[in-house]
Amino acid sequence: MRVGLGGPVRVRGAGGHGRSPPPPPAPAKLRDTPSACPWLWRSLPCPPAELRLDLVLSSGQTFRWWESSPGAWTGVLGERVWTLRQDGDRLWYTVYGKEEEDGHPAESAKLGDAETDRILRDYFQLDVGLPALYHTWGAADPLFRKVAEDFPGVRVLRQDPIECLLSFICTSNNHISRITTMIERLCQAFGRHLCCLDARPFHAFPSLSALAGTDTEAQLRALGFGYRAKFISGTARAIAKGLGAEGLCQLRAAPYAEARRVLCTLPGVGAKVADCVCLMSLDKAEAVPVDTHVWRIARERYGAALGGRSLTPRAHQEIGDFFRGLWGPHAGWAQAVLFCADLRKGQEPAGSRDRAGGGRGQDSRGHCPT
Repeated sequence: MRVGLGGPVRVRGAGGHGRSPPPPPAPAKLRDTPSACPWLWRSLPCPPAELRLDLVLSSGQTFRWWESSPGAWTGVLGERVWTLRQDGDRLWYTVYGKEEEDGHPAESAKLGDAETDRILRDYFQLDVGLPALYHTWGAADPLFRKVAEDFPGVRVLRQDPIECLLSFICTSNNHISRITTMIERLCQAFGRHLCCLDARPFHAFPSLSALAGTDTEAQLRALGFGYRAKFISGTARAIAKGLGAEGLCQLRAAPYAEARRVLCTLPGVGAKVADCVCLMSLDKAEAVPVDTHVWRIARERYGAALGGRSLTPRAHQEIGDFFRGLWGPHAGWAQAVLFCADLRKGQEPAGSRDRAGGGRGQDSRGHCPT
């Protein structure tokens, strides 16, 4: 027995009667602004003409981000949880620590400042000067110039190829809000738990090995993936037994046509999904994802007599070539701007149920809808 300020305090002795364990720390909380723990925030120079988070992260290129508070976007990137926000000409970010083995949050992320800067610059491809591209596209295309005035800062993300590929297989005959829910279920069921923020769990995107099991398809069907379950599990197994994740990533160095050909050999991957993956993860800026909506734009807005009466492989090629001839080597980036504008002006454009995210979908057989 000892006496404390509040009266006697009983201290248990040895033999299994040690002190009671301390209470667990409070759950980690979201940091929505740099004023919350300013020492855990960093910033990069990035004016709105180079990047608009609100346009890029909500336009169907990726499905892992949510607006956690006005102007703040929280999501998973590189197996870490991040919150991003823009203030003037600065892009601010904070990275949350992984949870320790006992479930308690670690004090901070174990990444150096230079590494986190590099990850963000690579993800948003900030080495590509966007205003100069907008000027080039606008000079070549008055229709683009008119639309783009209200949509600056739309750039193409550089995503992990496995995550990008398997995510876009989920886009077939689907829409962005439902795709987002499906990807969240996929990560919760098969991905590694990273942390909890305000009691919300965050998970890494599943590894190939996690999705290549014999019972994966059945589990995905139970989660509501329908026919897409067969394509996701089949593609994961095909890559695991063939190219491997490293081989898929090496397609970044291959010519566009070769990368596209390889992707189209995978279960559930048609020309349109292949183009999405080429554009958003394999460094093929010239890839233009084409669906019935883009086909209609080419014919009705641009007067291009292309593709006959249906969206055949030949039509895909002709339409892509038409826009590459118009917009140049970053034609896929220009198309992303127009798709983002259509999303904002009319929510999801006509035909978006089979192209969620800018020409990003396929039919139930894994081929492009006609």
